[in-house]
Amino acid sequence: MFINLFIGSGSAKWALLAPVFVPMFMMLDYSPAFAQLAYRIGDSTTNAITPLLPYFPILLGFMKKYDDNAGMGTAISYTLPYSIGFGLVWIVMIAIWFFLGLPLGPGAGVYM
Repeated sequence: MFINLFIGSGSAKWALLAPVFVPMFMMLDYSPAFAQLAYRIGDSTTNAITPLLPYFPILLGFMKKYDDNAGMGTAISYTLPYSIGFGLVWIVMIAIWFFLGLPLGPGAGVYM
């Protein structure tokens, strides 16, 4: 989640983090699909609050249409509760998947 505030591209973040996290998770006997799931949760929850979001200028444009004093801080303060809420819900969902041992997809479980 923290690196999402500095790198805007999802594929660039995955290219930077995957060589570290996928082998690390595999050493702990977790599948690469589980590592990608954890990455996607962290990436998706903070997309709304990062100024590097490609749609952030569009959001600011719409906000300026209705409130001339709105800026980046206003946009982030409006979207921060949603980001926190989505983060909490996603973490609860991954915990449920993890503890119940549900499959992540066809042929992909939590463990290798």
